[in-house]
Amino acid sequence: MTTSDRPIFRPLTVRGVTLRNRIVMSPMTRMASPGGVPSEPMDAYYRRRAEHGVGLIVTEGIGVDHPTALGSGSLGEDNMPELHGDAAVARWREIVAGVHQAGGVIFPQLWHQGPIRAHRTGPYPELMSSRPSGLWGPRGGFSTVPEPYLEDMLAPTAPMTDEDIVDVIAGFARSAANARATGFDGIAVHGAHGYLPDAFFWHETNRRDDRWGGTALRERARFGAELVKAIRAEAGDMPIMFRYSQWKQQDYDGRLAQTPAELEGLLGALADAGVDIFDASTRYYHHAAFAGSPLTLAGWTRKLTGKTTMAVGGIGLLNELKDSFAGEVGTVNNVPDVEQRIEAGEFDLVGVGRSLIADPAWAEKVRAGEPFEPFHPRVLAAIH
Repeated sequence: MTTSDRPIFRPLTVRGVTLRNRIVMSPMTRMASPGGVPSEPMDAYYRRRAEHGVGLIVTEGIGVDHPTALGSGSLGEDNMPELHGDAAVARWREIVAGVHQAGGVIFPQLWHQGPIRAHRTGPYPELMSSRPSGLWGPRGGFSTVPEPYLEDMLAPTAPMTDEDIVDVIAGFARSAANARATGFDGIAVHGAHGYLPDAFFWHETNRRDDRWGGTALRERARFGAELVKAIRAEAGDMPIMFRYSQWKQQDYDGRLAQTPAELEGLLGALADAGVDIFDASTRYYHHAAFAGSPLTLAGWTRKLTGKTTMAVGGIGLLNELKDSFAGEVGTVNNVPDVEQRIEAGEFDLVGVGRSLIADPAWAEKVRAGEPFEPFHPRVLAAIH
């Protein structure tokens, strides 16, 4: 098999946007945007990955146009980018142009931290964080968040009002319009890991009994579906990618769906609303999603929706994300297994985060059969 015939290097077209291969740079927070404006090193950071052959770049999370979208996260993150305001939009226009000049495709990941935003932080510290039911999450979940943050966040706050919810959706729509005007090729939505809209999906953070809640996961999918519809109205024919997850920062063992039928309720609502690509975020891409079946979360997503689906979690590395903060993570060449799964139709795309932060030329090394670079947490402190 020639390199061009390998499943991971086959082109893929979604809504008229053609990716030159199946390798996607997953969103990874860089904390290099003081005042919400991407710093100069960010131009080369994204362009370099495009120059080295990545099929699709999904940016780090970009705060949507809503006052509580950004603040310090569970690990004290700060200096996250925005996509509103003249300075931020101008910088993103330059970054997008650089990626396009290198032959790349780039989506912005629209992000609202929701319950994960630490109180009294961000551009509007006087505002409490947005929580569907005023809940951060359960005490005692398997989590790596610092104890001082946890104690500050566990106390309930006022639930979001209907007006609050409508305002957040409008903020996502404005950011989608800005993304289209800026020249991005599609829209990605962060709907995972305890952020909004994941906080509406999860029963531990959504106890509402109005139209934004319910006992069934499909009922709790309404916020996400309305969000996607609002984005579609602004994005036109641009592809929409949606990241979701079972696990949460509040509880790594948390689950949205206990069965494939429950999962179908969520994904069906989102697909009907206009999602083109599902980003099934897992800690290990190859682990089975439900008892009694070897199929992965990405595999179930593809099977239940028929939509283009991306697998993510430990591709090229031995350990999952949470282990990356403790020290070096070694490499593993699991690309042959990934390619077998693509060939079998289990999923279509592969999300690579830490490996591409450690080595901008990772895609070229896959093509050439060269060894990968290990990941070390020190690379998170530098833009290269």
